[in-house]
Amino acid sequence: MPKLLPVFRIVALLEGISYILLLFIATPIKYVYEDPQYVKLLGMPHGILFMAYVVIAVLISSDMKWPTRTFWFVLLASIIPFGTFYIDKKYLNKKRA
Repeated sequence: MPKLLPVFRIVALLEGISYILLLFIATPIKYVYEDPQYVKLLGMPHGILFMAYVVIAVLISSDMKWPTRTFWFVLLASIIPFGTFYIDKKYLNKKRA
């Protein structure tokens, strides 16, 4: 098991939460109530978490022995709402014997 896997799981969770908050709460508030405050507040942390997700995915892909298709799927999941939660359940939360 890669040493960065627990870190990647935490980053994936936080990235997914920040993306959902940004997409479904902050953006509607910005356009409905004309208040960009929440987008500004959540934008930077989400961007940092997104970059961390991608970098850590690249670093652990060889240790996890992901085929190229799986690796690209893991990266694609970061731009799909709730995608990181699916990745955690399907690829990261496997019980190792």
